[in-house]
Amino acid sequence: MLKTLPGYPCFPYMTDQTNNHQAGAGDHLANERTFLAWIRTSIALMGFGFVVVKFSLFVRQISLVVGTQNVPQQKGFSAIIGMCLVAVGALTALIGYLRYRRIEKQLLNNAFYPQSRLLLVLTAGVIGASLLLLYYLLPNL
Repeated sequence: MLKTLPGYPCFPYMTDQTNNHQAGAGDHLANERTFLAWIRTSIALMGFGFVVVKFSLFVRQISLVVGTQNVPQQKGFSAIIGMCLVAVGALTALIGYLRYRRIEKQLLNNAFYPQSRLLLVLTAGVIGASLLLLYYLLPNL
């Protein structure tokens, strides 16, 4: 029987009454692959955040090695941006795990509910972060 998701009339889902397809190993493995993609993304974000935090220290040390008396002034934003990226990476890992568990339960119950709100929030967050980075980087050109 084709039903609609409560609160989302445009998202139909299949219940086990009309969908005789039982979740198999391929479905569970696809769920794990998606979870691992979330983990890879979170590790990349945390690694990039670490690099951003350490970049100002690297610039200061390289200027001392080269022998310039004038050490470039740091604006102090690299530490904040880097820590935010590490926090977003940790949050990405948490969201990935929660999503993995939710979909695993849905596969075991033989009913899948799409979650477009999470995708909308993540997309808006990525666009917002890129706009903030552009605003931060444009004066340096």
